[in-house]
Amino acid sequence: MNRQLPQMLVIDDSQSNLRYDLQSVLILVSSTGLVFTACGISFAFGVYQELYDSMSSIPNTPFTGATPAQIDLIGTLAIALMTIGAPFTTTWIKQYSPRRVVWSGGLIYSVALLLASFSYTLWQFLLTQGFLLGIGTCMAYMPSVTVGPTWFSLHRGLAMGIILSGTGIGGVIWPLAFRSLIARIGFRNTLRATSGISFILISIFGAFIRWPASQMSRIQAENRAILLSPNMFRIPLVDWRVARTRRFIAHALGAALQSAAYYTPIFFFASYARTLGYSQATSANFIAISNAASVPSRIIIGHAADRMGRLNTMLLTTLLSAVAVLGIWFPSSNSSQESGGKSLFIAFTICYGVFASAYISLFPTTLVETFGIQNFASVNGVLYMVRGFAMLLGTPVAGLLIRSSNYQKPDPRNYGNTSIMVGALFSAATIAVFWARLEGSLS
Repeated sequence: MNRQLPQMLVIDDSQSNLRYDLQSVLILVSSTGLVFTACGISFAFGVYQELYDSMSSIPNTPFTGATPAQIDLIGTLAIALMTIGAPFTTTWIKQYSPRRVVWSGGLIYSVALLLASFSYTLWQFLLTQGFLLGIGTCMAYMPSVTVGPTWFSLHRGLAMGIILSGTGIGGVIWPLAFRSLIARIGFRNTLRATSGISFILISIFGAFIRWPASQMSRIQAENRAILLSPNMFRIPLVDWRVARTRRFIAHALGAALQSAAYYTPIFFFASYARTLGYSQATSANFIAISNAASVPSRIIIGHAADRMGRLNTMLLTTLLSAVAVLGIWFPSSNSSQESGGKSLFIAFTICYGVFASAYISLFPTTLVETFGIQNFASVNGVLYMVRGFAMLLGTPVAGLLIRSSNYQKPDPRNYGNTSIMVGALFSAATIAVFWARLEGSLS
């Protein structure tokens, strides 16, 4: 009997590990699917932005007379709210379970697109395709990047690289699908079709999102201590003892600076390409090129981060993002030859997709590493909210710099000041990440 007991324990442990590994794979696949659906569709707004801009000069359309800045605000609002609502969502997934939050987000997401298909004024599109879609995106996206890292330890960087590669894959597939559908059935029916498809996909992927068993007792104890009475709008912010540390301030500063810079080139890829002489159809493909470049890079860089150190890797990629902007995009905007400007911009599009997007996948892993799994959800929620507000500031300022340029007609030089601003923000973000790395070493 004494000899059999250890064997039985080994068998049970093996079965337990197998179940855990299978669940980890399900978490990986479902989180990637949620990011692919929710973020991919939201980030493909450039297709609608291009269409809505063209409708602004046509009489009797919802966008007749609207300025590009007003139309840009639809997509900006959706993407900003995707992270501004993070503290609420990260609290709800502990209080009401990740699955319920994702399913609720899928319903809001679907309703937002459906209501947008029946909208006939600009403010209605701002409310539906902007505000409501941003809330739905947040409730589908944040559980993926909050629950996902808790299932992995040794290969956390690789796992997050795979999960957030869903954005790049979606950024390639959804725009192509939207252009084809809009040409065949019109943009309103495309919104309705997307509404149904997104609801199905988010519901299926959301069914597999859950906390690991090792975290449940801690989450239940935290809920009993902080949320004495269920109140969905009572949000426990990050522990003050954590928030007042230099490590937290360094991470918050880096997150804000990187977010203010990151989305600007993505929003203006197509319009900048037009100033270089590319056609309207070709210009839109630069977004897909950048997204395609980000897919393998997030996975490869995530795997490398598990070996090199996640903060070390994030420091290097943030620095290379600044180099790409100041060393490639800025010279492209000031090139005296059109062919030279085009070559530089193609190089920038690929480099930006490879290095700038790496920060997004490495960011949650560095927070787990720095603040511990017990503080991760609250810190992650607050810092994602910081990123959302910074994005609301950075992109509009970049647009103002472009429109206030001295060049009256479309010209690459209109984007010179914007590229300097983005490069300066990435440089400052590099310093902030270096500070966070030093604080991590000292503590």
